[in-house]
Amino acid sequence: MSPLVATLWLVNVTLDTGGQLAFKAAASDPRAGDGMARWRYMASRPWIWLGILAYATHLLSWIAFLSLVDLSEGVLLASINIAVIMIAGRLLFREKLTPLRVGGILLVSAGVAIVGMSG
Repeated sequence: MSPLVATLWLVNVTLDTGGQLAFKAAASDPRAGDGMARWRYMASRPWIWLGILAYATHLLSWIAFLSLVDLSEGVLLASINIAVIMIAGRLLFREKLTPLRVGGILLVSAGVAIVGMSG
């Protein structure tokens, strides 16, 4: 994997993870209320806009990444986001990591490592 591809991969993981975490922070604010009031409240908070910005930037970096790797390789490498987001969800939002989920993280990580080494 070239340094540029590795850098774009890390940028993609960071932006996707950051976007997911920002959306979770926006959606889990207990002050948000219900129905349309909830959506208006979320739209007035910075977390939702940070998530949208992260996703828009992620789109551009993803296209740059895909211009350098095969789609099948890129999608498999991007799968590490699942593991990173699950771990971040545990650390930041106290979400449960069951033994089955930890097993899934290990399998995904092993698969990404295999794909990364084969490229």
